[in-house]
Amino acid sequence: MKRLLFALLLLATVVRADSAGSIYQLEAALADQSGVLRRMDVYRGHPVLVTMFYGSCPMACPLLIDTLRATERAAPPGERAQLRFLLISIDPERDTVANLNALGESRKLDLSRWTLARTDAASVRKIAAVLGIQYRKLPEGGYNHSSIVTLLDANGEITYRSSALGQADPELLTALRRTTQPTRVAR
Repeated sequence: MKRLLFALLLLATVVRADSAGSIYQLEAALADQSGVLRRMDVYRGHPVLVTMFYGSCPMACPLLIDTLRATERAAPPGERAQLRFLLISIDPERDTVANLNALGESRKLDLSRWTLARTDAASVRKIAAVLGIQYRKLPEGGYNHSSIVTLLDANGEITYRSSALGQADPELLTALRRTTQPTRVAR
């Protein structure tokens, strides 16, 4: 398993997104780490890095969070101030509101800009399908899952997907820069 993780770090693959509209059109009620019910468009108006995870994951999910933090640190201050993070659990049975809150606190996440969320199993499947994330539950209760970070623009349209882990993906940062630049009107 360590060799596989090492290979993933070295051979980080970038997946380009073909936008098919806003994911904010999905009907899914998310409960955040405070128990507040939210819709998928919780961060409408901001660029959002969204991924799926599970809180008791021993390896890939902590690395996903570290990757998001590295991306946050690598973004210039203006882009960083606009950037938001949405992590949606694939394990709604175990990732209770209390467990999500404890995870956010233990990882010292800025919960004004980071949301750890849970939803029902049917919505997990819909969201995973739209984000291109595959997962399956293992007999011992853990999950095998793909580790993809998706950049959404201010309207919830997919602009970039990355499976780079362990460090900020330079191409993702470039896509973020394009997403946060004001649109210029031709004269």
